[in-house]
Amino acid sequence: MDTFEKEEKLVTAINQLRRMAEPYGSITSIKYLPPQTGLFVDYPEAVHPALVEALKKKGFASLFSHQRQAWEKINQGKNVVVVTPTASGKTLCYNLPVLDRILKEPSARAIYLFPTKALSQDQMSELNEIIELLGEDIRIFTYDGDTPQDARKAIRAQGHIIITNPDMLHTGILPHHTKWIKLFENLKYVVIDELHNYRGVFGSHVANVIKRLKRIAAFYGSKPQFILSTATIANPVDMAEKMIEEPVELIDQNGAPRGEKYFVFYNPPVVNPQLGVRRSYINETRRVATIFLKNNLQTIVFAQSRLLTEVLVTYLKEDIEKSLKDEGLIRGYRGGYLPLKRREIEKGLREGKILGVVSTNALELGIDIGTLDVAVLAGYPGTIASTWQRAGRAGRKTGKSAAVLVASSSPLDQFIVNHPDYFFSSPPEMALINPDNLSILVSHIQCAAFELPFEDGEKFGRLEISEILQVLEEEHLLHHTQNKWFWTSEAYPADAISLRSISSDNFVVVDITEKPRVIAEVDFSSALTTLHPKAIYICEGEQYFVEKFDYEERKAYVRKTDVDYFTDAIDYTNVKILDVFGRRDLPQGWTSHGEVHVATQVVGFKKIKFHTMENVGAGDLQLPQNEMSTTGFWLTIPAEIYQTLPFTTEQRINGLFGLSYLLHHVAPLFLMCDLHDLGVAIGDNLTGQSIPPRELPSRKVPFTERFQQALTPDFSPNIFLYDNFPGGIGLSPALFELHQTLLQACLETINACPCEEGCPSCVGPVRETGEKAKQVAREIIQKLLFTGT
Repeated sequence: MDTFEKEEKLVTAINQLRRMAEPYGSITSIKYLPPQTGLFVDYPEAVHPALVEALKKKGFASLFSHQRQAWEKINQGKNVVVVTPTASGKTLCYNLPVLDRILKEPSARAIYLFPTKALSQDQMSELNEIIELLGEDIRIFTYDGDTPQDARKAIRAQGHIIITNPDMLHTGILPHHTKWIKLFENLKYVVIDELHNYRGVFGSHVANVIKRLKRIAAFYGSKPQFILSTATIANPVDMAEKMIEEPVELIDQNGAPRGEKYFVFYNPPVVNPQLGVRRSYINETRRVATIFLKNNLQTIVFAQSRLLTEVLVTYLKEDIEKSLKDEGLIRGYRGGYLPLKRREIEKGLREGKILGVVSTNALELGIDIGTLDVAVLAGYPGTIASTWQRAGRAGRKTGKSAAVLVASSSPLDQFIVNHPDYFFSSPPEMALINPDNLSILVSHIQCAAFELPFEDGEKFGRLEISEILQVLEEEHLLHHTQNKWFWTSEAYPADAISLRSISSDNFVVVDITEKPRVIAEVDFSSALTTLHPKAIYICEGEQYFVEKFDYEERKAYVRKTDVDYFTDAIDYTNVKILDVFGRRDLPQGWTSHGEVHVATQVVGFKKIKFHTMENVGAGDLQLPQNEMSTTGFWLTIPAEIYQTLPFTTEQRINGLFGLSYLLHHVAPLFLMCDLHDLGVAIGDNLTGQSIPPRELPSRKVPFTERFQQALTPDFSPNIFLYDNFPGGIGLSPALFELHQTLLQACLETINACPCEEGCPSCVGPVRETGEKAKQVAREIIQKLLFTGT
């Protein structure tokens, strides 16, 4: 099929989609993004002529303007962060200066950090192609968990470019730096790709790994330059500077050409207006994708989990693979597939033999799968950056392409699908990290002391750490002698520290379906809510029923199962304010942020049906209490405002639960975080007491007894959103800065929702939040935001 015919088919398919959606008003926006011409510039004269020739043979006749700009800044010795869209040639921004330096100075070395193995492999083949055309002896190796032991010695001695990931750098390279002397003595560049992936706990750990890397490099006499690249986020410079603790230059003027694109926002039709229930977004994704596939347009469908990936593969195979000759036209792609199978699918997509692929976020990052025509997103990926990356997998430099976002019922999806202008206007999300979180910091100071003794007065990065060193000495982990702090424990600290969690006190998940085997590790704070008895634990798309939860031994025993629901823990959380860092007044009421003490006890669980999100059952639990100090943001509703709301006492309390549900679900819109990264609770500003959950599964405690403190005339509610990690990771201070924007977004979400009483898309299902929750929540926000209402 030639390009003209393909473009005709794309327009036909979009019109078919329009007709299908018209009776229900399901399409909230079709945004036409016009083509963009490229800004091409010549290679700088200083680039090694052999490299220019090799790149021209590979098809890079000239550079895009941002690639040239990056080269110039790097050539001046500056650190840079490159922020341009998917498929804009970010890779050449770092390959060009790195290869040029190695050609001119063969002893030079570089480390490339990628978040996934698949991306590392892809970049490795890209580099190998250039080197083959160069005909020079530049050696590139990937160094990760899959690297055979016998190959490791040669890599350490000979590798010019080491391609690895933060976990391997943390456990496999830095603690063994004496075996990597050649690398560290000659380290000129460190490349950190996909920077926006390093956020939250993971990013806070990685920033400390970078401090350790710089410390070791300095010990061997080198000071590497950093080249970072990221998808579009609101704070690239701030994020990059926090990551490397050095100034960076921003490169964000994209010079790459772009083909025209249609971006469609599709909201599944409402089937029960009273309860606000919509058609299943998975079934609607199937219908949307089938339209494009039947028009013979190569399509990628992104699903939110491994389980949904397999469900959609099954559906689309039924629709498209009608005969034997069609077999293999639709494929799945996710983590858990063997590397050979993944390479085969990537090749099939590049060669056009595969018509449709359903993937998790595994294909979101820059793996080369050729030029696709359409990207269909089953549910909002959680961030605008991820949405653009997924949409960018369809359509490359020229020609027409399309992307369709099919919204789920969550408030976040509904806000985005009903506010397309918000989505298309600017990058509102910040990638947040807190490298100074005490638990994370202490872990890496231990690792750093193991790698090299600390000298008296030495800082770790920019931080004064003498007190921490003294505490570690008291714990017999360090010994102070001759003005130095030496590691004395026999333990190997990096091995016990996961970059994905704050505490190393994790729970092990043991599958006892057949022969007992460990299938996963879950961090302490999540274990109580995800591994409690009778929970459905999902791992790699497989469902497991938790038969036994051994708190003392830190183990959960699970058995494979196949049910149509997942479980959601009900917890009773008590939040006490320890310190107020700041307060801001609203027209009526105020917001604050500070340090809070959080005590959480899991008291029960709900069974939630997949797709419809209905509550189909519940159970009681009594687990040990979990306590932590963290940072929080809270909204205070003055007693005089709350008490004058024109509703009954019970309805007012319903409204508080509805508003806390809404705030919790809308906050991630601005923070690039997961729903589980934030905790939520309601308290009394006067007494400091917290309010119990609205529904305890089987204990029917009278309303007046359960909410006693909320019935007093001076009850002034606080709604808390807190960082769900000891010490905090930077989420609540950001919410404090955004407080009015957050409330405005909540109000718009309520106003745009067609349900009458409340539903999963606004204040939560009416059966859970109770009568008039929607109306009360709306009234509270209006009173807080506007005087005189």
